[in-house]
Amino acid sequence: MLDQHHTRRFGLPTATALVMGNIIGGGIFLLPASVAPYGTLSLLAFVVLTVGAIALALVFGRLARRDPSTGGPYVHARAAFGDFAGFLSAWSYWTMTWVSNAALAVAAVGYVHVLAPGHTSSKGMDLAIALLALWLPALANLAGTRWIGAVQLVSTVLKFIPLLFVAVVGLFFFDPDNMGPFNAGGGSAVGGMSAAAAILLYSYLGVESASMSAGEMENPERNVGRASVLGTIGAAVVYLLGTVSVFGTVAHKDLVNSTAPFSDAVDAMFGGTWGGTLIALAAVVSIVGALNGWILMSAQAPYAAAKDGLFPAVFAKRRRGVPTVGVFVGVVLASLLTVVNYTSGSNGVFATLVLITTFSATVPYLLAAGAQLYFLLAGRRDEVRTGRFVWDLVLALAGFGFSFWLVSGAGYAAVYQGVLFLFAGVLVYVVIAARRQSQSQGADGAAAGDGTAAAGDGTAAEARIP
Repeated sequence: MLDQHHTRRFGLPTATALVMGNIIGGGIFLLPASVAPYGTLSLLAFVVLTVGAIALALVFGRLARRDPSTGGPYVHARAAFGDFAGFLSAWSYWTMTWVSNAALAVAAVGYVHVLAPGHTSSKGMDLAIALLALWLPALANLAGTRWIGAVQLVSTVLKFIPLLFVAVVGLFFFDPDNMGPFNAGGGSAVGGMSAAAAILLYSYLGVESASMSAGEMENPERNVGRASVLGTIGAAVVYLLGTVSVFGTVAHKDLVNSTAPFSDAVDAMFGGTWGGTLIALAAVVSIVGALNGWILMSAQAPYAAAKDGLFPAVFAKRRRGVPTVGVFVGVVLASLLTVVNYTSGSNGVFATLVLITTFSATVPYLLAAGAQLYFLLAGRRDEVRTGRFVWDLVLALAGFGFSFWLVSGAGYAAVYQGVLFLFAGVLVYVVIAARRQSQSQGADGAAAGDGTAAAGDGTAAEARIP
């Protein structure tokens, strides 16, 4: 239970900002250029993916009505399928968060260089910037939920101002001739849309953020679903409007080769080169805000599992409503990975681990959507339904399909590496489960011994009765 004297629960605005901030990190600033080679059909892929993401958000809302506890996907997977499935969900989510946090910190370095073009770059300086990007939001997390909420709200507002500016103002400079062909990649339209979707799929990671922090929210039974849907829709609006505006203001032949599409869009609208500085500043704010939310997420999954004895007990410790040990361990691991990235002389290890996260992120989604299907089909509909069984079943199937699409879009290498890393967690589970069993047997033996002793005392007492 939260200490009401030191913590403040997240309200709906803060929870919505958490979802939006976690979904939109630094990747949006390169997204239009990434999908430009496939043409405008990538916008259609965006719409399809948005529908799937909203369905998954609604599923998380339904599940939170049943159990509004911190841990989200882990809690629901364990309730439906047992300890082992719950552990796999928590393990996958935990590893995904701290590895991706390292990737975000490294991404921030490039944007800082744009903001300070005159300084001399070195590996030592880049490492210091990346570690600073990790530890500043970590300190906000360690200060408690009050500071987490404040940083998330401020960073979300600050990063959306320039993004919405480009998205909305760009429509007034829109030139259809810049859009390029519908299926620029050639071949079948279905194949092109699938290829574009493979790039766009991970734009919606973070839809579960409200569910992960349900225990720290006001009225989570109601607000988890609302924050998940509102945050996902808000992110989708920024994604779609921003991409459309960039498509319409930057010539297609230039956009395909662009390394800063939003900056190019601002320069095309107003001239000059100040757009790069503006977008770089927005990107830094965006990444710091995303790290603020994802650092919290990196602590929530092991916290929930530790409460059930499926992670080391130290992860269950909290201060000011925050699992401080989980925050600290996650940031230390991300920092170590960042150091490896800058000192190993090769990005091979780092790239491999980042590849693993693309698969690891999908495991909790699949298990959560599967849990919703299980509750609906196993005679436990009243726990998660809204009164419309068919609608809830369709949403659960759509959420599962979206999650399955995430797995297929990850690619063979990501799935292969991810499965190996997932199965490595089995050894951790074996150790924890064996220890739990040993402790349980020891407690049962002690209880039995106390009962035998008590019975013996009773027999002795009867023997003394004349």
